[in-house]
Amino acid sequence: MKTHGLSPPRLTDDKTVALVSQLRGNVGDLRAVLHANLREPLVRFCWGYLGQMEEAEDAFQEVCVRVLESETVPEHFRPWVYKIARNHCLNLIRQRAAHGDGNILPSDSRLHKQLTGQLTRLVRDEMAARVADVFEQLDDIYREVLRLRYVEDLPRTEISAVLEIPESVVKSRLFEGLKMLRERATQLEKD
Repeated sequence: MKTHGLSPPRLTDDKTVALVSQLRGNVGDLRAVLHANLREPLVRFCWGYLGQMEEAEDAFQEVCVRVLESETVPEHFRPWVYKIARNHCLNLIRQRAAHGDGNILPSDSRLHKQLTGQLTRLVRDEMAARVADVFEQLDDIYREVLRLRYVEDLPRTEISAVLEIPESVVKSRLFEGLKMLRERATQLEKD
């Protein structure tokens, strides 16, 4: 996406607060920067919770609105945005549960089935399908940290901020989740 013939700048932690503050006066430019830098990862992130592309797109738009309406921009922008997205998605899931639409997080294997392009080709590979099945069997607390770390590429400190848990708990859940994945994948190979 381009604005005024120039590519929007890439967001980095060092420059994000200054950039967002500077662009806050011109909401159109800020919206372009958010879309260029965050649309793909946040839609994917929301899709992992909601399981429907339309809802994920809507959730991303809502996150953008909340960022634009915020009075202040925290120093650690990326985990703040992911936290907004996570909270919004969890609220939508709670609303579904209140209306009898179910309350579990969608499995990532459903997410993989709907993706196209290179990722689809990888998922079609037998091993990827096995890993997806094993991943689906993990508890939500492990799937969430593993997805934030290995799909969204967030460091442990940012995962800690997004989930509002100590970094030591993030580290432990990553370790235990990977251990369970290995054990279950090994068991599948034996079967």
